[in-house]
Amino acid sequence: MSLIDLLTGNTSNQVAEQAENKFGISRNQIIALLAVAAPLIISYLRNKSQDAKEAEALNNALDKDHDGSILNDASQIESRQAEGGSILDHIFGGQKNNVENQLSQNTGISIDKIGPILAMLAPVVMGYIGKEKQQSNVGAGGLGDLLGGILGNASNQAQAQQSNPLNDILGSVLEGGQSQSSGSPLNDILGSVLGGGNSNQQQGGGLGSILGNILGGK
Repeated sequence: MSLIDLLTGNTSNQVAEQAENKFGISRNQIIALLAVAAPLIISYLRNKSQDAKEAEALNNALDKDHDGSILNDASQIESRQAEGGSILDHIFGGQKNNVENQLSQNTGISIDKIGPILAMLAPVVMGYIGKEKQQSNVGAGGLGDLLGGILGNASNQAQAQQSNPLNDILGSVLEGGQSQSSGSPLNDILGSVLGGGNSNQQQGGGLGSILGNILGGK
């Protein structure tokens, strides 16, 4: 299963439905957030996995807690929200507030709801990675390549299937995620793709205008 299959399939719809019911946010906004946040999480994990200790810790966490069962059991999405918050704390570290602020500005979802929604998403993304890891039979040393492959394959698929705004979002985000010029996924994705205060992005379209299309001009 590709990342786009995950984001356009039943599991993400379940996340969106539960978040919509819990927080009163439109499903389109939530799906747009997931389309940006999932590759962002994976990109951060890819960078972390370049460090051997981080790769080993991620490998152990995937083996222990993320076998992919959450993808077929929607009841886990909300019950593992607290765990998801801890996952995000580790992944984003000191940049977590900045990430949430940028995502809030670019999706129109209030800052107090961004974190809880991302916490619902995080165990889903980890479950997806865990399942891909099992199928690829890789250990700690192969996680960086596995994560890079997930992003690269999704980027190619999104660019080949730009038939709806969601694929446009994914194509834009993933294209930014492949750029490692600054060495920081936050700068590569949030800075270059989401805008991050860059007036050229806001005037020239980019994710802002795509979000505007899918969210009905929000």
